[in-house]
Amino acid sequence: MSPVQLFRNTILVAAFFASGLTFSVASAETEIRVGVYNFPPIASITEDNQVTGLLADTLERVAKAHQDIRFRIIHTSPQRRHLDFEAGLYDVIFFESPEWGWENHDFNATMPILTDEDVYLALKKPGRDASFFDDVNKRRIVAISGYHYGFANLETNNAELEKRFDIEFSDSHRRNINLIKADRPSVAEVAIVSRAYLQKYLERHPEDWDTFLVSEVPDQSYRLSIITHPDAPVDDKDMIRLFEPLMESGQYRQLVEQWGLQLPSGFLTSFPYQLP
Repeated sequence: MSPVQLFRNTILVAAFFASGLTFSVASAETEIRVGVYNFPPIASITEDNQVTGLLADTLERVAKAHQDIRFRIIHTSPQRRHLDFEAGLYDVIFFESPEWGWENHDFNATMPILTDEDVYLALKKPGRDASFFDDVNKRRIVAISGYHYGFANLETNNAELEKRFDIEFSDSHRRNINLIKADRPSVAEVAIVSRAYLQKYLERHPEDWDTFLVSEVPDQSYRLSIITHPDAPVDDKDMIRLFEPLMESGQYRQLVEQWGLQLPSGFLTSFPYQLP
């Protein structure tokens, strides 16, 4: 029996509940362990350790389309995700860029299935325009620890970044936005947030539409894939096969748009519905 046939025949049965990634397992032979860290709106981890966002909705739809699948969430962090992957603590990680610190690890990656970008955010003030971001290295920056940023050439070591920049770290986009709103230049002049997160934030807080100045040029644009461990029960081709029903029905496109994200250019026409 081929590895793909074994995968199709032995992955678990699971039921998802709309409130989060909670499972009711009818039978269990194999499981797919999914590494997850806080990366809203793609994946948000609530106070009770439930996962919401595009990832939760996508896994729910995949499980419904494949009644013999069970996913198990493995919580990791931006700083720890590579070490946990190397240790084999999880099998796959969704919506991850292969350029974000994976170059020294053995992994497989699907074609890009999602895209977004990070933008600079500052408080809108009289006389302040987009040129405020021309040399962001001179600004007091607030960023999320462990995230990869274009201005820092994707460096994530906090000690190294503190040597090179005037930078403050946190673990929350919301906190960073609040620091900008507080108008405390000695603490934060510029926050870096994903465009999708900012869009969702402004939908919930329309009163802030005129509060912020947003950079016209992004800090970075990224194309995100599914990364699989070499010893996982599935590989990159298997993961794409699991996506096929969601692509054919249009569900995945609807979810991406719902969360303010985008599909990569040409994705809909190049998606490999028939893999070898």
